Amino acid sequence: MNDDQPSIADIPNDVPTSARAYGWLLGGKDNYEVDRQFIRGQLEHHPAGLDITRQNRLFLYRAVRYLTAEAGIRQFIDMGCGLPTDANVHQVARQFAPDARVVYVDIDPIVLAHGRALLAGDASTTVITADMRDQDAVLEHEDVKRLIDFSEPVATLFLSVGHHLPDADDPKRILHAVMDRAAAGSHLTFSQVACDDPVRSAEMTAQVTSAGIPWQTRTPGEIDALLADFDPVEPGLCNLVDWRPMDLQPPLAPVPEELRQYEGASKLDTGIYEYGGVVRKR
Repeated sequence: MNDDQPSIADIPNDVPTSARAYGWLLGGKDNYEVDRQFIRGQLEHHPAGLDITRQNRLFLYRAVRYLTAEAGIRQFIDMGCGLPTDANVHQVARQFAPDARVVYVDIDPIVLAHGRALLAGDASTTVITADMRDQDAVLEHEDVKRLIDFSEPVATLFLSVGHHLPDADDPKRILHAVMDRAAAGSHLTFSQVACDDPVRSAEMTAQVTSAGIPWQTRTPGEIDALLADFDPVEPGLCNLVDWRPMDLQPPLAPVPEELRQYEGASKLDTGIYEYGGVVRKR
């Protein structure tokens, strides 16, 4: 692992970050008051946000299980991975493929700090600090070159980070970067917040962006267009609760006490949800 990375001293604590805020919704404790304040404000406007964040994390397990046990993937790049929590990609993958290799990528220095602690002594998994928008920097990173063989199928994960790639960043280019380099049979797993109502979608985009976090809520049709060059794995792109649901899978950490009032809100507000799935390179 390259030591020429941002240090713990670089961690911002005066503005919210998506990794820390997302982690709190999953029951994590590595966050600041500014992150919790941001989440409280967002849930007041969009109470379903708690449920759909946690639904996305449950989808991670099902998607990685499919990729290893059914698609035969043995190498993963998790873009915008966020803070380590329960059932991380390498832990899920190795339940079904002990030889799986994983590179975690995130721009937040706190992810590097916690990831290094989690992965100490694990030569087959690493975490790098890099901006997923700069795919050249990611793909040329020494740890990516060490662990990922692009002549073999690879799975790239953009889980609940598509909304952090507004159109100005050319998200289609970003999503194609690894797939263009990777072998046929490679997979891309994608999810992001979606809204059926374009007006409400624009309002959410403005609210989150005003907090300093890049954001673009999209309609399902707009997300479909980003992934149109790939073949969807059954059941296709959909609300994540409908992607290969399982009766039993490992539970998440408990919801923070302060947020429990929002549990189940997605059943009352079905217009905002996490949308995505798994697609395959032809």
